[in-house]
Amino acid sequence: MSTRLATGGRFIDRSQPRAFSFNGKRLRGYAGDTLASALLANDQMLVGRSFKYHRPRGVVAAGAEEPNGLVNLGKGQHFEPNQRVTTTELFDGLEAESQNHWPSLEFDVGAVNARLSRFLPAGFYYKMFIHPRSFWKHIYEPFIRASAGLGKAPKSRDADTYEHFHAHVDVLVIGGGISGLAAALAAGRAGVRVLLIEQTAHWGGRAPVDDPQINGLGAEEWINSTLQALEEMPNVQIRTRMMGAGVYDHGSVLCYEQLTDHIGPKDGPRHRLWQVRADRVITATGAIERPLSFAGNDVPGVMLAAALRDFVVNFGVSVGDRTVVVTNNDDAYRTAIVLKTAGLDVPCIVDARPAPTGELVAEARALGIRVEAGKGIAKVKGGKRVTAVALCAQAGEGAVLEEIPCDAVAMSGGWSPVVHLWSHCGGKLTWDEAGAMFRPDPDRPPTGADGEGFVLAAGTANGFLATSEALADAYAAGQIAAGIKKGKGPSALAPAEEPMAPVWMMPQGAAISLREKMWLDYQNDVKVSDVQLAAREGYESVEHTKRYTTLGMATDQGKLSNINGLAILSDSLGRPIPSVGTTTFRPPYTPISMGAIAGAARDGLFQPIRKTPMHGWHEANGAEFEPVGQWRRPYAFRRNGESTEAAVHREVKNTRDAVGLLDASTLGKLIVKGPDAGKFLDMLYTNMMSTLPVGKCRYGLMCSENGFLSDDGVVARIDEDTWLCHTTTGGADRIHAWMEDWLQCEWWNWKVYVANVTEQYAQVAVVGPKARMLLEKLGGGMDLSKEALPFMQWADGRIGDFDARVYRISFSGELSYEVAVPAGQGLAFWEALLAAGEEFGVMPYGTEALHIMRAEKGFIMIGDETDGTIIPQDLGLSWAISKKKDDYLGKRAHQRPHMTDPNRWKLVGLETTDGSVIPDGAYAVSEGVNDNGQRNTQGRVTSTYMSPTLGRGIAMGLILNGPDRMGELVEFPKIDGTSVTAKIVSPVFYDPEGEKQNG
Repeated sequence: MSTRLATGGRFIDRSQPRAFSFNGKRLRGYAGDTLASALLANDQMLVGRSFKYHRPRGVVAAGAEEPNGLVNLGKGQHFEPNQRVTTTELFDGLEAESQNHWPSLEFDVGAVNARLSRFLPAGFYYKMFIHPRSFWKHIYEPFIRASAGLGKAPKSRDADTYEHFHAHVDVLVIGGGISGLAAALAAGRAGVRVLLIEQTAHWGGRAPVDDPQINGLGAEEWINSTLQALEEMPNVQIRTRMMGAGVYDHGSVLCYEQLTDHIGPKDGPRHRLWQVRADRVITATGAIERPLSFAGNDVPGVMLAAALRDFVVNFGVSVGDRTVVVTNNDDAYRTAIVLKTAGLDVPCIVDARPAPTGELVAEARALGIRVEAGKGIAKVKGGKRVTAVALCAQAGEGAVLEEIPCDAVAMSGGWSPVVHLWSHCGGKLTWDEAGAMFRPDPDRPPTGADGEGFVLAAGTANGFLATSEALADAYAAGQIAAGIKKGKGPSALAPAEEPMAPVWMMPQGAAISLREKMWLDYQNDVKVSDVQLAAREGYESVEHTKRYTTLGMATDQGKLSNINGLAILSDSLGRPIPSVGTTTFRPPYTPISMGAIAGAARDGLFQPIRKTPMHGWHEANGAEFEPVGQWRRPYAFRRNGESTEAAVHREVKNTRDAVGLLDASTLGKLIVKGPDAGKFLDMLYTNMMSTLPVGKCRYGLMCSENGFLSDDGVVARIDEDTWLCHTTTGGADRIHAWMEDWLQCEWWNWKVYVANVTEQYAQVAVVGPKARMLLEKLGGGMDLSKEALPFMQWADGRIGDFDARVYRISFSGELSYEVAVPAGQGLAFWEALLAAGEEFGVMPYGTEALHIMRAEKGFIMIGDETDGTIIPQDLGLSWAISKKKDDYLGKRAHQRPHMTDPNRWKLVGLETTDGSVIPDGAYAVSEGVNDNGQRNTQGRVTSTYMSPTLGRGIAMGLILNGPDRMGELVEFPKIDGTSVTAKIVSPVFYDPEGEKQNG
């Protein structure tokens, strides 16, 4: 049985007991325990069930590579599923529940799947859930949905808080083992800014467990002295419980810090997501021990040799009284020696190598431990825990030579460098035949913009498994990252190790009955036989095999299974491992909480409401708001006893008859400046902007590369190299990002600067036949006559007490001035307009009145007349497409056959015969029905309103051959079964000659 040893345990404090529960059972551990070590100390070998077959699963590793020990942690607002027992630090009151079983962990009905395993091989779901098709909706899909996923989704609101942090350093060292410490020491001594991070709570990695001599000191003593030296350097910062999650372009690294998980729910942020910019990144992430593939290698009590050693040394936990060690390398002998020294029995070391020698082998034999060379494990006996192992010849087919009673198995199949971070940003790997591992290829590193490698692998993560070589490599990496080449790094003395022997299957000629019990992916129940089946069925690509078998797709992302699975596939295909390749390593290295990704962006901060300078006035004066992007714009200003519709109609009529004020501050305002600004805008807009004279405005359209309309607005030429581009309210940030994307990624050598000044200015549209009289009453001396400031021009000047820029543009068809003032003066200007306009009947109006007036004039609205499939030609805007330009974004797309198809629906006006309003989005139908039994369509409504100006319903829509069918009637069915008939007319319903906008 597993138990707590009477002595030992580097990490635990026996004077501080910790109470916790597992599946409702009250248990006890100590401060410094992980949940895994505390469970093992209480003889809780069974921690979960596998996903597919619901087989019993126990802890197999001691770190982030653990595939089995996943639990639901916490309750209510602090509940979180799929937490690893090996990385969860124990705190008082911790509550954990195992996953993927019913009704209980010990008795799981789903275990029947194991009995049916021969009928559920790799890829069975691709074959089973196809026929009959009628089963899919009501049988297959509900079954798959009910079976999918591990753990339970949280039901309560997360009570914790999270935050983001940004840091800039010269050298970021990821990994706090002895290699990371050596690299940070070298870089720190050079005087550069260094950030050293370690994902666990402890420094030194495996070194304190294996205790090599470093610079004549014990490993722990050297670690402590190095930490002290680093802490005394003002240019070095060190942090534990912080993981390097992903490496991206330009030295950007995502890091994940756990602040309070080790002490339970507390005030303050729980997790912190770091965005680190580093000139050089050193990945000293160590290596992961590989399991061996033998029958029954998933029985609880079968563990990685190094993990079992960790539990003894770091936590004072014995996994079993009698442990059989099975290996193909010398490192596992350390586990046997540690167990024997702790007073535990090691009946046998099973070594697949024919004649193991070396210092560690000799030391084990000197302790009286039996070594069986050239042997393997035919199978492990036991169900919910190990009871015995059956020995066989490694070169044979699995004939049992001897049974050895035991209650634990320590396995070691060699080590694989953690190359994930190296690979995230394009670093390539090379196959090391001697170590049977992929390691970073120094000739093909991740490269930055300067073509130089900005990521350096160090120590064990670079494939140097010997301590002395690892330290030397890491110290040199620190010097290279800091730009120096001087000084000598630490030296180490550790027992020499003999070469390992690659063993991918035990025994090498195992029969199919054994291969069907050899597990590669413990969580997803992928066996050796599954990968071999995939190869036989033609899946030669490792990526295809991964998806067909789900190998490496569990929550550990193949940290234990990938290399073994790759080797099995290689052997099945008869091809060398390097030619088969690896799967893609993607960030994050281990899962990151959704809360950390969101950070503070929740509730009101998730999408902060943006407010214009006049927003408070709107609230105080009866405005009903509508969301437009992140803004809240007044929809209408209701008065006492007035309906919203009546308020809208009042606002329209007053603006048409007298004067109205619109808060247009939300419209995007982008300054585009530089010698190449004109050329840049000519590419972005469909028409010419470089020829626009200073002081004038021009309406422009923007299209995506695929030719579809994405935004529109008025562009003003400010001076020779400066333009001001107005965008839609919801498009300002998007178009700004769009401009920057092209400038940074495609036209990076163009001399153009873009600034988003949307919130720097308040903008008020003064609209109506009395608009000029109102502005002139404010005074200031600015000439606003149509001769001095004609339509589509702008001018700077003084209006009243305000510095203003006035644009003579109109979205209503009325005489209109859009006046921009500094944002800080926006409210005062608004109130001054209201005070001065009383004698003219001034009223504010909202977005719905704006929409009605623009529809009466036939002006399009992005998002109404457009839906991501509309091109300018559909809307009758061919006049806004320049014939003089060689190119613009979308031009080639506009020449595609489906874009020039004469049967594309075109924009027209729609006037109901009975004066009613056509339902929004209604489709125009034609004769006949389609294959689905539905009536054929010939168009749809894009905008529809009751026009208070015209006293009837009006609409704009896209109709097949619409502009050529003026006067025809079309039918629009309604959802109540009735229809409305409309006549196709010009989309310009009001003042078609445009006289009113000139005043």
